[in-house]
Amino acid sequence: MNRILLLEDDEALGRGICMALETSDCAVTHCGTRLQAAEILQRGVFDLLIFDINLPDGSGLELLRTLRQDGDLTPGILLTANDLELDEVNGLEAGADDYITKPFSLAVLRARVNVQLRRCAAVNTEQIELNGFTFDFSRMEYARDGDPIDLSKTEQRLLRLLVENRGRVLPRERLLEQVWDGGEFVDENALSVAVRRLRAKLGDAPIKTVYGVGYTWEVGR
Repeated sequence: MNRILLLEDDEALGRGICMALETSDCAVTHCGTRLQAAEILQRGVFDLLIFDINLPDGSGLELLRTLRQDGDLTPGILLTANDLELDEVNGLEAGADDYITKPFSLAVLRARVNVQLRRCAAVNTEQIELNGFTFDFSRMEYARDGDPIDLSKTEQRLLRLLVENRGRVLPRERLLEQVWDGGEFVDENALSVAVRRLRAKLGDAPIKTVYGVGYTWEVGR
């Protein structure tokens, strides 16, 4: 399931975009202010950000710039009525992956959204070298400084989610759902136990608890 955060203060346009993008494989969370978007981002993880630039309480461009400075690499598309070349340059330099000028076709927006989602999926490679660790998810081989690490299937799924979403906070609810295939009948304490065991096996891996929310693999460490 792809998750999109849409920041658009025009209610009618926001509803139209949601209708155009929502499918059985794609969910859209819509908000209308920069403050609301910042609060939502503290609680959840998204696969794509779509930000209007001109907002009643600030700028979507500045919010995206702040996220990039904090290490958040979630793909982002900027929407704006400003059609000057300098505006587009400023948006791309702030970290936007695409820039769409209003008015625009919803069909074109949908196509460009799909491009970003495909690129995001392609980035999640099977082998990752990080913080002295080597994780080969296709071969299910894991090592630290060349020394192999034996992980259970649950620990492997948990590790992959944390590593592929490094720099982002993953809510407990999402981890329960994706590590245990739905998570409806799993004791929530099972996640705490799995994280504790994974930390013990990895040593000083930068797995941080975000109290009241979930866990993250910290970047910059």
